[in-house]
Amino acid sequence: MAEILVYVDHVDGAVRKPTLELLTLARRLGEPVAVALGNGAADTAAALAEHGAVKVLTAEAPEFAEYLVVPKVEALQAAYEAVSPAAVLVPSSAEGKEIAARLAVRIGSGIITDAVDLEAGAEGPVATQSAFAASYTTKSRVSKGTPVITVKPNSAPVEAAPAAGTVEALAVSFSEKAHGTKVTARTPRESTGRPELTEAAIVVSGGRGVNGAENFGIIEALADSLGAAVGASRAAVDAGWYPHSNQVGQTGKSVSPQLYIASGISGAIQHRAGMQTSKTIVAINKDAEAPIFDLVDYGVVGDLFDVVPQLTQEIQARKG
Repeated sequence: MAEILVYVDHVDGAVRKPTLELLTLARRLGEPVAVALGNGAADTAAALAEHGAVKVLTAEAPEFAEYLVVPKVEALQAAYEAVSPAAVLVPSSAEGKEIAARLAVRIGSGIITDAVDLEAGAEGPVATQSAFAASYTTKSRVSKGTPVITVKPNSAPVEAAPAAGTVEALAVSFSEKAHGTKVTARTPRESTGRPELTEAAIVVSGGRGVNGAENFGIIEALADSLGAAVGASRAAVDAGWYPHSNQVGQTGKSVSPQLYIASGISGAIQHRAGMQTSKTIVAINKDAEAPIFDLVDYGVVGDLFDVVPQLTQEIQARKG
């Protein structure tokens, strides 16, 4: 069976959820071979094996932390040359897409970004994507070289499928280019205790209808009752009510959770482009003609200041 290379996104050995989703998709195409780089790479093996990795290639070198993406690209290229995979899968983060693009150029292959599903095809993997602000769904395949595909978080379930997970050291020789851009400082991001927006299974977002930064507390309360991430529309961000890092939309972040709750968001195309692939969409808006209602699975016509607190209270009551 063909081997599928999976780039591992981890933090000091703790594997992040999008990688486990990639392993689910990789098993549809062949046998997953994981590539873990940097500090704690060897510690990822148990989790990767539990979710289907037949082999885990690891490399720990200071270059992965001290320089930008080129050392990771060169390590992934070394893994590609060692394995000769049928495809390379990478999480669709900002860094992941840069790594994938650079790798595709180096190995002379086509690339597909932001896939939301993968299936085996007679001529190679077929990727499903959302196009034109998520107004269309397309199916694509790479026609030249080994497919390099980035996949959006929450595109597949995390499924346990125990495999050998044999750990092998990956030999990597870094070129002069790998040392071209050095990281000079890092500042830890302040933790909110909530899930990462692009990886969250549930997202609760607020828009212009929230009517002020002081009112985002009711959005946060609903999110916390659900264990969700908090998002915001461009209008809310531009008004200074919520940080830009939480913006959902074409000029913000693209999310694809299992549940998306839009509160006080009209549904402009700019916002829809960032959340339209969500599995279930709920909107709360007092304007029955708001465009968001053309998109949703469930709509509540009402004042969010009445509806959202009642919803939060009901969720908390059901939780005990």
